[in-house]
Order: sequence, then C-alpha cells, then structure tokens
Amino acid sequence: MTPYTREKRLRTRSVAGTHALAETITEILRSTGKGPRLVILTGELGTGKTTLVQGIAATLGASQDDVSSPTFTLLHEYPTTKAPLAHLDLYRLESDRELEGIGLWDLASRSEDSLILVEWGERFPSVVERADAEITISHGENDTERLFLVRWR
Repeated sequence: MTPYTREKRLRTRSVAGTHALAETITEILRSTGKGPRLVILTGELGTGKTTLVQGIAATLGASQDDVSSPTFTLLHEYPTTKAPLAHLDLYRLESDRELEGIGLWDLASRSEDSLILVEWGERFPSVVERADAEITISHGENDTERLFLVRWR
C-alpha cells in the first residue's frame, strides 16, 4: 500500500483536551474514504492511547466510561450510534496466525463505516500494510501535555 499522504500535528494539555481533540481526529479518520478504517495507535505506555479511544467512542455516541484498555482481553467492541468501533491491543500477540485467531480481518470486513483502532499494530507488517491511518502519541513538555501526529492515506 502507498505511504501516508497527509498528516496533521495536534497538541493537548489535559485528559479533557484529549477527549475534545478526539472529535477532530474522528472526523479525519472517517473522511479517509469508503470502507472500514484500520488505524494504528502508537506511543509509549501512559501516553494516552486509551484516553484518545474514550474520546473517539464518545464522539461516535458511546459512553466513554465503558472504554478500557484491551491489554488482557485483546479486543473490545463498543456499541455506538454512528459507527461500529473496535479497540484492539496486539502487545501480547506474536504472529499473524494469532491475528487471525482474534478475528482482526473479520472485523475489517463487517461494516463499511466501522473504525478499528489497534494498539501495537506497528509490530505486524500485515497490519501496517492494511492500515488506513496511524496516530502517534508522545509526551509533551510537561506531565499533562500530549503531542499527536495523525497520518492517513
């Protein structure tokens, strides 16, 4: 697949700011074309990947209070009013066969308007190849500031 062709840099200074920024990011992701959107979330532990997913879930009409990290369950699906939302954490997986076992590719074929957010997806070339976008989150100048690099095709 071709490399990412567009990017946007964003910054927040609080959890509430990240939740609010999620609306802009959701709009970007949903505008990337037709079909399900597979998005890789990258960043060190504690940078706010799950916090961003909470904001995206709220933007799509789900309760952000229901969103938690799928580190141990690998996959969470959230009922929303606007589009199906799935959140995966691939940290504990080691092979493409395991990806198939959790149904990642089935998720990607369920609904044209679904959004699939994948933590640690950069570890798998098959995920990188199929990704429509990537969001990199990093720590800013202080404990609460976060920097976002959103890249999409």
